[in-house]
Amino acid sequence: MIGGYRAAVTHSPNGGATESSFSVPARVVPPMSRKTPPEPVPAKDSATVVLVRDAVDGAGVEVFLQRRVRTMAFASGMTVFPGGGVDERDADASVGWVGPPPAEWARRFACSESLARALVCAVVREAFEESGVLLAGTPSEVVADTSAYADARAALTSGELSLAEFLADAGLVVRADLLRPWANWVTPEQEPRRYDARFFVAALPEGQVADGATSEAESTRWQRPADAIADAEAGRAALMPPTWHTLEEVGRFGSAAEVLACERTIRRIMPRLVRDGERVVVEL
Repeated sequence: MIGGYRAAVTHSPNGGATESSFSVPARVVPPMSRKTPPEPVPAKDSATVVLVRDAVDGAGVEVFLQRRVRTMAFASGMTVFPGGGVDERDADASVGWVGPPPAEWARRFACSESLARALVCAVVREAFEESGVLLAGTPSEVVADTSAYADARAALTSGELSLAEFLADAGLVVRADLLRPWANWVTPEQEPRRYDARFFVAALPEGQVADGATSEAESTRWQRPADAIADAEAGRAALMPPTWHTLEEVGRFGSAAEVLACERTIRRIMPRLVRDGERVVVEL
């Protein structure tokens, strides 16, 4: 058992160990559809950000987590990272930009340049809407105090304002240099709601505070990944398999800087979930 879950390990051709499956308690997994429909629902492009910071009580890292309200149509009551679907306005090419260009993100996530731009903008927008963390600034300085942008945050959340409009009005640019690509998870084809979710990681910018001022979450917290997994094992929280797996991966690092320094090969994962008694095996 590794970090609270049981993992099966295989070896890749270059000699490195890779996990091919892991298992979670069956009670934390939402009811699974048994049959794949003749025409699976298209997976909606979405972006998720794993916000990390150095643990306040010693070595290791903490991640920012939200427990979604139970009225949500998707993942109600689940503990998740901030994120959401891509808005068509997220692809606005007028947005100011610092850091790896869209072409580089397109290469890492194996998608079009337009979609790559939208994914980065979506994750910046969602992080701000759902946690108040703004991964933006001037070309030379990251925003340290976001209190002046409270009205803009509300307008972004309601859809009255696009990210490009907000940044232009505020004289800010997307700081893509604060982000790192982490994973690409796709909802299995038998599910009625499907997402093609690209996971990013980012360290909490100095001076900023992540909060719970979002209608989508009933509670928020910073927590060590191992503790979040322990809560799920004990029935105190519910984690979707991608969240569980990501927590275990991130929890292996000794600092936020180590997380951001990790070189990742991004592959598209559409997991297969198989019931095995009181647990569900997640085949990668």
